[in-house]
Amino acid sequence: MFGSIKKLFNSLKFDTFQLFLVGISTILLFTFMFGSVKNETYEVEPFKISQHTIRATKTVEDTVKTEQERQRAAQEVSAVYHFSEEIAKNRQAIATSIFDILIEVKNGNAARKKEAEKPAITQKEQIAEVRKQLARLEEEEPDLNLNDSTIAILLAQDTEILTKIQDNLVSVIGETLSRPIRTADLASVQYEVERRLRLSDAIPSSVLQTVVTIGRSLVVETEKVNETLTEERVEQAKAAVEPTRILQGQVLVREGQLIDGEIYRQLELTGLLTNQSSLKPLLGLGLFVLFVSSLIYLHFSTWDVNTKVKKKALLIVLTVFFLLVILMKLIALIEKDFDVLVAFLFPTALASMLIKLLTNERLALMMTFITAATAGIMLQEGYAALIQMEIALYILFSGIVSLYLLGNSGRRSSILRTSVGVACSNTLFIAFYLLMTQSTYDLPELVFYLIAAISSGILSGALTIGLMPFFESAFGILSDMRLIELSNPNHPLLKKVLTETPGTYHHSVMVANLADAACESVGADGLLARVGSYYHDIGKTIRPSYFIENQHGGQNPHDHMPPEKSRDIIISHAEDGAKMLEKHKMPAEIIDIARQHHGTSLLKYFYVKAQNAGEEVNEEEYRYKGPKPQTKEIAIISIADSVEAAVRSMKEPTPQKIAALVKAIINDRLNDGQFDECDISMKELRKVETVICETLNGIFHNRIEYPE
Repeated sequence: MFGSIKKLFNSLKFDTFQLFLVGISTILLFTFMFGSVKNETYEVEPFKISQHTIRATKTVEDTVKTEQERQRAAQEVSAVYHFSEEIAKNRQAIATSIFDILIEVKNGNAARKKEAEKPAITQKEQIAEVRKQLARLEEEEPDLNLNDSTIAILLAQDTEILTKIQDNLVSVIGETLSRPIRTADLASVQYEVERRLRLSDAIPSSVLQTVVTIGRSLVVETEKVNETLTEERVEQAKAAVEPTRILQGQVLVREGQLIDGEIYRQLELTGLLTNQSSLKPLLGLGLFVLFVSSLIYLHFSTWDVNTKVKKKALLIVLTVFFLLVILMKLIALIEKDFDVLVAFLFPTALASMLIKLLTNERLALMMTFITAATAGIMLQEGYAALIQMEIALYILFSGIVSLYLLGNSGRRSSILRTSVGVACSNTLFIAFYLLMTQSTYDLPELVFYLIAAISSGILSGALTIGLMPFFESAFGILSDMRLIELSNPNHPLLKKVLTETPGTYHHSVMVANLADAACESVGADGLLARVGSYYHDIGKTIRPSYFIENQHGGQNPHDHMPPEKSRDIIISHAEDGAKMLEKHKMPAEIIDIARQHHGTSLLKYFYVKAQNAGEEVNEEEYRYKGPKPQTKEIAIISIADSVEAAVRSMKEPTPQKIAALVKAIINDRLNDGQFDECDISMKELRKVETVICETLNGIFHNRIEYPE
């Protein structure tokens, strides 16, 4: 069954494969994160006892309270008054006009009496004349209401007396209205005007009350409210009022407390009632999940490597990510039962280290950011408006630190050293967090956070070491850690090579040194080339004595064998070695090196021997079965293998001879088409040639002759 599934996945095109996996992952991620963003709501009724202590899950503005505060501020604003000196002059002018009209009518009637042609007008006609002239004045001043009897009393006075009354009234009004007077002061000011008029000797007692009435009516406000400025100040006062907010985490109602109208309104405002479930957070989560999936899809779509590598890397990334998502979900479930931030125990650098060791650093960096953002949402305390930023930064910084410290070796010691570095990074970040919160923490809390920081770092390394073998086994991954384990001389197969074919072992070590240096010079995997070289001739352990490096002074069995049999023995060591490695379940990359390191090259020595024996020889029968090298590492190992054997057979190797030999071997392989199926370039072959020559010159340098 699993074999069928594997074949199906291998047969799929990468675009289809990626679309399927990323689509499934999008649905799973949304499902896992759904509970972290879903608003917690309560079924409560007004004027009932609350069964829960309810806190606000977000910060919102209380518009009702804000408006109440603004109205209160507006009411406290004092009105802006404006004093006008013109008002006093206007009121004096009115007083003057009244008496001028009276005097004019009275003088006009007197003049008529002196003229015989024009008879004097009656008192009633005089009153009518006065009223006529006062009509416009009374329209502008409604309070100035002089009735007929008042006018008659004034007209009965002599002109001289009216003039004195006029002067006295104008003077009193002018002096009184020369200072600011507001509406509230009118009664007292009118009383003052009346008092002064009553004390005046210029006003006869018969008209005193009439003059007092006129005087009181002439008193008005001289300082009035400036509506424009007052409104501006009111608006400024309103604008200065900060909005009243219900803060995230604020207790709205405690368990056992009566839910009054105000509390119910606040619960409704914060969306905590059962009938107020909002789709906005779910839509937001959907956008986040789509963004994460698109980022992963974009990375793999633009990654220029072979399909097999991309498929494997995508599976690894998604597996690691969802392992961490499940862990986040478990932490989120238990975190509610603690007063401290349990999320600080999360293994912050696990994703970074695992993905870097199993794939590459670029992919590890991207997944560090994605893991941090996801954890920030899933590991909320419950009152974060969007994301638990301290957790997101905690994971992000630790992940980046681990990428710098881990290097490329993949040794367990490097992982443990990185874990210690991550623990130190975590401790510094938590110290920053505790100081920035400006809260007081007791000793048990501080001890917990210290333990959490150290545990997170150590746990990251421990889980990385523990999970690596499972990933390597499940996905057929050949990590640096696995390669280092395979390079251990105590490995059973290497022990077999050393004890049964010591010459081959020495040859393999020399090839490993050459191949490692050459691979590093062209950006290939030097560690893979080194370890693969150790095992590339494992097939020679089946018939050790048939290979020249294992013959020590004895006869060469090939001297007494037909070339066809010798050919079969020599050619078979590549396939025999591959089968031995497969039997011991060695990584596919090592098996490929054993099978491909000779490609389909010609076994020249026995081919020529057969020709010299006069046989009719088919060249194809004297070629290795292949296939040709498929990777740079195998191509370089094939060069190093031939070069090391050839140089070792030289009697007096010199730099010139070595350079010529290396060049000839590389050109021979090129002309034979052995590098046609791998992506090594001519430029890289020239670098390989240079590095191999330098390495061989260091090995076969001239030595001084010591005296006997």
